[in-house]
Amino acid sequence: MIYRAASTGIPPSTQLVLMLSVFTVSMGYGIILPLLPYLIERLLGASGDAAQVSRSTGLLTGLYMLSLFLFAPAWGHMSDRYGRRTILLIGLVGFSATMLTFAFIESLPAVYAERFLSGMFAAAVTPVALAAVGDLATTDEARARRLTFISLAGISGFLLGPMLGVFISRAAANVFPAFSTVGPLSFPLAATALLALLVAVAAAMTVPGRKPADAAPKRDHSPLKSATWLVPKLLVLAFIVSLGVGVFEVGLALRGKQELGLTQYQIALMFTECSLVMFVVQAIVFSPWVKPETTRWFIAPALAVLAAGLFLVSRASDFILMLAVIGAVAASAGILSPILTYWISSKAGKMQGAELGKQTAAASLGASVGSAAGGLLFDVAPLPDASFLLATLLALLGALLSLGLPKLLVTRKLGQPACPGENDHTQNNPGLRENAFQPPDFNSKRSLP
Repeated sequence: MIYRAASTGIPPSTQLVLMLSVFTVSMGYGIILPLLPYLIERLLGASGDAAQVSRSTGLLTGLYMLSLFLFAPAWGHMSDRYGRRTILLIGLVGFSATMLTFAFIESLPAVYAERFLSGMFAAAVTPVALAAVGDLATTDEARARRLTFISLAGISGFLLGPMLGVFISRAAANVFPAFSTVGPLSFPLAATALLALLVAVAAAMTVPGRKPADAAPKRDHSPLKSATWLVPKLLVLAFIVSLGVGVFEVGLALRGKQELGLTQYQIALMFTECSLVMFVVQAIVFSPWVKPETTRWFIAPALAVLAAGLFLVSRASDFILMLAVIGAVAASAGILSPILTYWISSKAGKMQGAELGKQTAAASLGASVGSAAGGLLFDVAPLPDASFLLATLLALLGALLSLGLPKLLVTRKLGQPACPGENDHTQNNPGLRENAFQPPDFNSKRSLP
């Protein structure tokens, strides 16, 4: 189904550039992740062992996410004040510079510095792109689906990143053997840096430069009737989901290499499957056949499936079983991420940048803790599955916390039904319905003067 800008409030060119922005940042992250253990192994040389590789892999991945956590709220707040375009351009140009630098550094301490700076600039891209959609979308349906498009763009970048990183590095080594000393990541990272610059140019021409306060979306911003701790509860769930995914991603790379003896291509294939499953389930959950308000019922079951998948991933004994468990984890995490983003955005009003910055920060903190735990607790005696067990317990806790959310999320507006199309008690009481205030129907001749 194709929507016109007049019906959604978002010009197609703006939506495309926002999606490309998130796609580029996610692709840069996806390119690095499956090759990171091999890069660390090469930089450590003969002095490095499996424990050092595991520890550095977890810490570097966690450092990137920690940087997102530290800077996303600040970038979001600044975008509320100074406009989305300015902050988005800073993020894209800075991300390009750090990725280009990473393409040519050959020191492990320098890699740590680059990961932190890259995360700092990436923190200005995703929450600001989401906030721009929240500013411009004129209906709840448009907001839900356009936010999902942004999420799908991120999944697509991560989907293509691992395979591109492996194949481009191999192809470049064969075509340009004289440049093989710069490292396997140099060519794909340089290409990502160039893409980020091109997207920045497009963003300068298409993303509105006005401040959010100057925009006039047609959505209703009526006072909300909900507990003040509802959004923090959603942020806690975002933290838990991302922690589970962080443990899963790092554990997947390390377990595939050190325990199952998989090749780089097989590890990249597992990450590709993960992203592909996430892409499909996100496309379904906010499709035209699923009303945005019904997504509140998916939160608790998805967290339960996530807990089961995390528990089983460390017990899968071969490549085929790993693919099956990966599908369960990816499907549950893929459903939860856009649902939580949608409900947080629906509460944000004109503070889209600040609230979605907090959501990005919570998710990034979870991914940071999960990635670090995945590396530090991997294969540690006497409990070698400690990181997966920790993530499993937290996912179960999240499922318990989310049991009451469907009821809380529908009681949103004072004196109104919870969501458009949602039935309330007045539909079963004709007397209340007759006395209720009815807004004028501007499509009806009876409402004309």
